[in-house]
Amino acid sequence: MLSIPGNEGIRDWFRFCGERMRGSQHNDPFEMRGGRVRAATNNSGGVQGGISNGEEIYFRVAFKPTATIAHEQKTVTSSRKQTQLAARGRHDPCVLPRAVPIVEAMAALVLCDHALRQRAIDGRPR
Repeated sequence: MLSIPGNEGIRDWFRFCGERMRGSQHNDPFEMRGGRVRAATNNSGGVQGGISNGEEIYFRVAFKPTATIAHEQKTVTSSRKQTQLAARGRHDPCVLPRAVPIVEAMAALVLCDHALRQRAIDGRPR
């Protein structure tokens, strides 16, 4: 996610919710549900010890506000002189509408990449 332009940070689920919990509250025991092994609460956001536990993965990505705005801004030229910079052209005031599908696509690419990598390590078709 950090390779996406404008990204300022990423936090996994437990740092948003789990930092206020005790270990006994944050613990995510496994149970049988519908014939499948499932996490009881998914307090871990789908990741335990850096490995997916099969539940939905939750994380948050922070983006900085768009710096190119319609107002003139002070800047310095390459010859070290003060000047004013005025943006020209069309610039989005908010990256949010574009950021959501980009983050979703990046998450899908990373998961597919790791699945293919694991498949190559196993040396057997799935």
